[in-house]
Amino acid sequence: MNHQADVTDERLLQLEEKQAYQEHTIGELDAVIYRQQQQLDRLERRCRELTGLVERLARQQGAGEGFDPEQERPPHY
Repeated sequence: MNHQADVTDERLLQLEEKQAYQEHTIGELDAVIYRQQQQLDRLERRCRELTGLVERLARQQGAGEGFDPEQERPPHY
């Protein structure tokens, strides 16, 4: 082979290696994104559950007292 063909082959090999590395990295990032989305879904579901629980407890505690949880001051005030 001539020098030009050797240079072209080397450049092609470098590009193929770079592409393989990028594909591997993209696969790893996809897995991270998937796990994070699952965690977000669980946290959102738990947040809704806790919000509902707080609302139910506030209604039970404040029934007949005109209790407004928005106006209730925390104990440290």
